[in-house]
Amino acid sequence: MSTRASAARYARALLDVVIKEGDPEQVEQELTALADLFAGNAELQKALTNPAVPVTAKRGVVETLVSRATPSPPLGKLMLMLADRNRLTLLPELAASYRERLMEHRQIVRADVTTAVPLPPDRVAQFQQRLAAATGRRVTLTTSVDASLIGGAVARVGSTVYDGSIATQLAKMRERLEEQR
Repeated sequence: MSTRASAARYARALLDVVIKEGDPEQVEQELTALADLFAGNAELQKALTNPAVPVTAKRGVVETLVSRATPSPPLGKLMLMLADRNRLTLLPELAASYRERLMEHRQIVRADVTTAVPLPPDRVAQFQQRLAAATGRRVTLTTSVDASLIGGAVARVGSTVYDGSIATQLAKMRERLEEQR
């Protein structure tokens, strides 16, 4: 099984438990902090991922981390279980997968909007409202600028792309004209 699939399974189980027993948003913050600590400390990462280091030593390090960081009980238990199973390398992917599942649970979707010129805040709010109406979910929006679009916008919501750019419309017109030759 791939590490991504394993991380997704752990994330799903953690979210299921936390929804019943705790605060999912708090666990997201704690999990992200632990993943950042893991990623930002090369010595810690090397020690916890090295196959030559015994599992008992890794568990001892994780127990120390858990006692100092005092995460929510389900997250603390998961960290110890990952140490026991020598699966601490999953931590960054686990944090990302948990964040995605939490957004699904909260009915939030991420959208990226690219325009030819920077958008004023009121236009960003309009895009957010329209995408929320189209998806039936709350939308967190990030914007970017690409002058090659000429005008209009391209919105990406998950795997769905809404392309209303002038560049694409011109390309389609060109294709139709070439077909008519």
